[in-house]
Amino acid sequence: MKIAVDPWTLASRFRCQGTYVYAQHLIREFKKLAMDDPELSFCLFASRGSSNDAARVEPEANFEIRPTPMLDHDRLWRFGGVNVAAARAHADVLFAPTAAMLPMGLVPVVCTIHDVTAVKMPSHSARVTRLMRFLLRASAKFSRALITDSEHSKKDIVNIYGVPESKVSVVYLGYDKAVFNSDPVDIDASKALMKRLGIERPYVLHHGTIQPRKNLQRLIDAYRLMLSRDRNLDLDLVLAGRLGWEYEAIVAAGNDNAGSHGRVIFPGMLENSDLAVLIKSASLVVIPSRYEGFCLPMVEAMACGTPTVVSNTSCLPEISGNALAYFDPYSVEEIASRMQSALLDRELSGQLRRQGLERVRGFSWERCARETLRVFCHAASQGASKS
Repeated sequence: MKIAVDPWTLASRFRCQGTYVYAQHLIREFKKLAMDDPELSFCLFASRGSSNDAARVEPEANFEIRPTPMLDHDRLWRFGGVNVAAARAHADVLFAPTAAMLPMGLVPVVCTIHDVTAVKMPSHSARVTRLMRFLLRASAKFSRALITDSEHSKKDIVNIYGVPESKVSVVYLGYDKAVFNSDPVDIDASKALMKRLGIERPYVLHHGTIQPRKNLQRLIDAYRLMLSRDRNLDLDLVLAGRLGWEYEAIVAAGNDNAGSHGRVIFPGMLENSDLAVLIKSASLVVIPSRYEGFCLPMVEAMACGTPTVVSNTSCLPEISGNALAYFDPYSVEEIASRMQSALLDRELSGQLRRQGLERVRGFSWERCARETLRVFCHAASQGASKS
C-alpha cells in the first residue's frame, strides 16, 4: 500500500500550530512504520521553491519525497493539484492532515478534521470563515474516511454534517516525551530563561496562540480578581505564544495594569526546550479555552507535572480523563476561585500533578501513527472491495 501525504499544513507560517505539530510527528512515525514493513510506502510532496517545510524532510527507505511545482500555487494545489499529484504517484490513499483541500479525483482521501471551530466558534474574518466551512463540509462529505482528535469532535462532525459514525475514527494525538516530561528542571537554565523573559516572580502560565477562542481576556480578569482578594498572592500571569488573530484586545487588557500589583507578560513564541522549562517552572497552568479539539498545551502541562486547571467545555474533560480541576470558562469568578484553590491548597496541587502524569501515559505519537495507519488500510480495502 502506498500513502501520499498532503504537506499543506507544513507551510512555515503554521509552525508551532497544532496541525503543523501533528503532521510533523506523524511523518516521523510513518518513516519508522515504513522501515518495518516492506509492503508499506509513503510519498510526501515537496517543492524547493515554496516556503513549505516538507522540503526539509529527508527521504528514507519506503518514504519518498516527491517534488512537484504545483505546491508553489496554493489555490491550484488545494483545489485539485494535490489529487492529481497523488494519482501520478500511483498512491492507494491520499492523507490530508487537516481539512484544507477538496477530496476529489481517483485516489480516495482520508482527512483529519481536528475540530469544527469554524462552525461552532468562528474567530476569523467572514471570508476566511466561509472558506473554512466550505472545506470542512467537503472533507466530511466526500472523504472516504475521517479521523478526528476526540469523541467530542466526532459527535460534532456527525451531528453537523450527517455522516455515519462508522466513517469517523477517533485517534488521540501524542506529545513529545523527550521534551515535555517530569524530569527535574535545570535550575540554572530556568533562571537564565526567566531573566531573558523578564519574569521576576512566581507565575501562572498559559501557552498557545493568542486568539479569541483561548478566552484569555477572562483569564486576565480572573487573575486580577484573584490578586485583589488575596494580597499575599504575589504572582505574574505569563501568556506565552505567538500573536495569532484578533489579539489586540487581549494584549491591551494585559498591558492595562491599573490598580493591580501583578503583571501580565507576553514572551511570544518559544522553542519547545524553553517552553518546557517555562511550564515546569510555573506555579500553575490554566487552560480557559471555550472550545478545543484536543488541546496539546494541556497535555504538555500535565506531562511536565505542573498542576493544571482547565475549562469544563468541549473535549477538555475527556482528553484530561477528568483528572484535573475544572471551571466554567464564562465565569470570571469561577476561574479565579479555581486558580486560587489550586495555588493555596497543597493537597489539591499534589493531586492535580499526580493525576495529570498518570493520564498522559496513554498518549504517544507512535500509537497515533499506528491507529492512523489502520484507518488508511481500511479505506484502501473499501476501494478494493468496490472495484
